[in-house]
Amino acid sequence: FDQNLVNYLLDDFEKKEGIDLKKDPQALQRLTEAAEKAKIELSTLSEVKVSLPFITLAQGAPKHIDTTISRELFEELCETAISSCRPPVEQALSDA
Repeated sequence: FDQNLVNYLLDDFEKKEGIDLKKDPQALQRLTEAAEKAKIELSTLSEVKVSLPFITLAQGAPKHIDTTISRELFEELCETAISSCRPPVEQALSDA
């Protein structure tokens, strides 16, 4: 689930800034940590702010990630994973 959010943040940043962070290990680590924190917070909040200042430098200028993730968006991002888990869980419950 974290990786779905990381991918969304990577794609969103690339669309906005034109910079691909996928080959930057430090940026990926920071994004992974932020995604996990956001996922945990979304279990009790309807939206969270993801703020990663100085995620990278482009032409000598710092670039930042500053976005809001809603629980609805997170659920959409994870829909495939959630759907694939549903049948085995329902089968286990009916077998119990």
